[in-house]
Amino acid sequence: MRLVKSPFAALLPLLLTSATFSLSAQAEQLLLSADYMVDTVTGELVADPAVLITDGVIEAVGVRGSMTAPRGASEMYLQGKTLLPGFMDMHVHLDSSVGGVSFLESRLQSVPRKTVNAVANAETTLMAGFTSVRNVGAAAYSVIAVRDAIKVGDIVGPRVWAAGPSLGITGGHCDDNYSPPELEQKKKGVADGPWAVRQKVRENIKYGADTIKFCATGGVFSRGTKVGAIQYSLEEMQAIVSETHYRDLVVAAHAHGTEGIKAAIIAGVDSVEHASILDDEAIELALEHGTYLSMDIYNTEYTLAMGRENGVPEENLRKDKEIGKVQRDSFTAAVKAGVNMVFGSDAAIYPHGLNARQFSRMVKFGMTEVQALQAATVNAAALMKRDDLGAIREGFLADIVAVNGNPLENISVTESVSFVMKGGVVYKNM
Repeated sequence: MRLVKSPFAALLPLLLTSATFSLSAQAEQLLLSADYMVDTVTGELVADPAVLITDGVIEAVGVRGSMTAPRGASEMYLQGKTLLPGFMDMHVHLDSSVGGVSFLESRLQSVPRKTVNAVANAETTLMAGFTSVRNVGAAAYSVIAVRDAIKVGDIVGPRVWAAGPSLGITGGHCDDNYSPPELEQKKKGVADGPWAVRQKVRENIKYGADTIKFCATGGVFSRGTKVGAIQYSLEEMQAIVSETHYRDLVVAAHAHGTEGIKAAIIAGVDSVEHASILDDEAIELALEHGTYLSMDIYNTEYTLAMGRENGVPEENLRKDKEIGKVQRDSFTAAVKAGVNMVFGSDAAIYPHGLNARQFSRMVKFGMTEVQALQAATVNAAALMKRDDLGAIREGFLADIVAVNGNPLENISVTESVSFVMKGGVVYKNM
């Protein structure tokens, strides 16, 4: 990997003028520097970076030693560290946790209890270096409340896009299939038919959802569903997508099976979650439509190692074992073909805070280190239509993490983040 000097060095005379640093007395400024920085746009390792942050926004990027802190600004030098943009995980479930209680007990938890889970898991996730996450499905509107509490500073956590309850067919992966029939239980996102799903999208948005997720196929961690079987007709999927896009929001489809993946892409979803069983046609469709794939290729290791101890039923263990290798083969094929990819861990299937373990598997199964980092930064930001996240560049929000070592040589260093900043606020510095 080529080592380069900062591409911003030539701009320093301009950046250091008094006009550039003419700020109000209330402005909070920090000059942050380190030994290295990964430029996630170019994929290069930059030596001796310096980043001027003003009121939570990156004002300038230059070279350490040549960039002078404005009067009154604080300075912080992270010796031996490499700076990266804050990581972005596009598939988490903050209100659910693995371990502590059994698999089935976790499905009986109340919404207040799940909200407490989300508060704890949000902080854990941020401290692991994930400054933005997309929560693709939750019990009721628990994570929406947590998202809003994070925004106003009541609790600590990452930036959150929250879907609310996932949409699903009666008896499908996103329904409650663990209760006896006499209780007539169903999850809040269950809706059947084009007009019913439109109404459910509107309801989710009414109560604060800023992204939408639906289940296009069966799944691993549901009872009585076939992983590859399609759920929702193309007409229903198109209704969900169009209603979501009317509000200029991003829509995700849970889809393991090939036909469900294809239907979701044709319907116009922005991302397909899991995308386990791809064929050539599905890959071509993803390329044609510019669809992003979010493939959780680490968590099967945790489930196969710890699932039985955590009380996961044999049916679910069997399905996970059957789908794991197929999904990884699909991941390799998609990367080779050049499909748009984002980082999605499905944290909750394995413990929150261990999200970064997936980076090394993404490299093992076909990505370069740069591609894996881009999946969790610039690609994720593009998926969520944000031009102020995913890179350490002027005008971007100051979401920055630091690691020991060079992630372009050893991606596993991302698993131990020593510094976390979100919006210019330092939450961790070891």
